[in-house]
Amino acid sequence: MSGREIKEVEYHHVPIEKDKSFFFDHVHIFWNEQVLFHQHVEWEISYIITGSGKRIVGDLVETFSRGEIVMLPPNMPHCWLFDEFDHDQHGKIQNTTICFPGALMKNCGVLFPELAASVARIDQSVSAVKFEGDTLKALQHLFIQMPVQTDAERLASLLKMFSIIGATDETTVVGYSKQQNKSAAKMRKIHRFILNHYQREISLDDVASHVGMNRSSLCVFFKRVQGKSLFTYLNEFRIESSCLMLRETQASIAEVCHTVGFNDVPYYNRLFKKMKGTTPNAYRITHQRLSSK
Repeated sequence: MSGREIKEVEYHHVPIEKDKSFFFDHVHIFWNEQVLFHQHVEWEISYIITGSGKRIVGDLVETFSRGEIVMLPPNMPHCWLFDEFDHDQHGKIQNTTICFPGALMKNCGVLFPELAASVARIDQSVSAVKFEGDTLKALQHLFIQMPVQTDAERLASLLKMFSIIGATDETTVVGYSKQQNKSAAKMRKIHRFILNHYQREISLDDVASHVGMNRSSLCVFFKRVQGKSLFTYLNEFRIESSCLMLRETQASIAEVCHTVGFNDVPYYNRLFKKMKGTTPNAYRITHQRLSSK
């Protein structure tokens, strides 16, 4: 993790140049240099080329791996937090981002009847999604070409993306629209606290103090909203974080255990097997075999 505190969402201005219709950015930067929790009025499609970690999109906090492509509707709070252990030989991560005004997409649907149905379907999206299967492969192929394309060629690639995205069902929701109510705001505050501190010991008093609740009220509130206890959620988050390390690094099981916030390796092994149905080492071997195919 970057070590930077994730705070309330900030508005971010997307610098679309006057002679461009959309923003294109291909970055090769150090793992802790990404923009933190923010939102903007444009649509966004992001492709993670190198790196992995945790992402916050709307009200969801999840792990991510290299290769993923996510589409965000306007005004969706988000950030990608890259882990220090996963980068290239220069210590850097790499990703490509496209941001475009909703008006551009809608105008394409008007000017090009061939795109009308696809644009209309995309425009109805209110949740952030990541792409799967053949759709993911097709979008990755387009993204890979874009850094060396001319402006006109990139525009053609974006139009092709509209066509592909508007016709697919190969998606998984990775973020819901920000809910404007006190309960959702409090839950986001708890999620951010866990994300910022899960690698160390967290007590119920720590969380309760952070959100301004007593211990009993916090437990009842979290169980009602999340459908599980706070510490069940915390353990699940730590186990998912460890899965990412097992897939992406050669760190020992003990190193993985301590990095994600567990102090006891045997306990970590038992909990991992209970949640995943296999041991950490067997999980690593299985995923190494799959990635080598």
